Amino acid sequence: MELFRNVNVDWLGKKWYFLGFSLIFSVAGIISMGVHWAQIGSPVPLGVDFRGGTQVQVQFQNAPDANSIRKATEAAGIKDAHIVAYDQAASREMLISLPEQSDEVTVDAGRKQIVDALHAHYDNPFTVRNVQAVGPTVGKQLEKQAGLATLYSLLGMLVYLWFRFELIYGVAAVVAVFHDTLITVGFFALTNQEISLTVIAAILTLVGYSMNDTIVVFDRIRENLRLTRREGLTDVVNRSINQTLSRTVLTSGLTFLTVLALYLFGGQVLHGFSFALVVGILIGTYSSIAVAAPMLVAYQDWRASKGKAAVLPAAKRGKA
Repeated sequence: MELFRNVNVDWLGKKWYFLGFSLIFSVAGIISMGVHWAQIGSPVPLGVDFRGGTQVQVQFQNAPDANSIRKATEAAGIKDAHIVAYDQAASREMLISLPEQSDEVTVDAGRKQIVDALHAHYDNPFTVRNVQAVGPTVGKQLEKQAGLATLYSLLGMLVYLWFRFELIYGVAAVVAVFHDTLITVGFFALTNQEISLTVIAAILTLVGYSMNDTIVVFDRIRENLRLTRREGLTDVVNRSINQTLSRTVLTSGLTFLTVLALYLFGGQVLHGFSFALVVGILIGTYSSIAVAAPMLVAYQDWRASKGKAAVLPAAKRGKA
């Protein structure tokens, strides 16, 4: 199925607009992360998975009020408790998170603190649905492992593209994926949403998805370079993007609709995961066209300005 026929968009001619768009969102995210770092010692709000502490899911008999619950926890001596609505308003459920403690927290201790506070200072019958506790040591280990997982995935893809295409293809693709990850995390900082293990899973999914989209464009560029050796690289890249546009819109569009449905109807449990994918798929699709491909042309132009031979129109076939 092909949505667009004979598309002739000059994508490279709009590269400065793309650069401006990327800079605006990247800088805004970095500034927001800097503000969070100054306030909480972390570039983004961290979920209980990383910061350590106790998270209790409570269902109330009557509609709960977050401010009243916060006053109840403060009256019981619990400072800086994080209180958010869970799932739909009709479920009357709240997530109450205790801050990180100096020693390893336990499920029973955290549950007792919150239950006692609500019984003593909040007049609304309730039941505890679920309790999750993570010690600060475990949280730090998970944070380190999540960062390493993302780094290793980027390095692995760089090596793969180096062997399959040329090194510059790998560098361009990794820069594009780093751009996607930076903007996605920046959106979490800008909207003050917590990053949990499920969000890290979404970011790793985004890395693979964005890389796959970029490889499709790169593969078409490589094919067209073999077929039209006398054509300028800018024209080849523009034509390659236009030729893969239908595939990009179909796959990205359908995936976007799926994760958008998860975001709108999946409830609080999937909120962070689906939000990361909603932002990431949009940015990842954009970066394949507006970041990765223009980097190939910029690198070729730089080599030409130094009097060096072109490296992209290589005759050898990639290792499949």
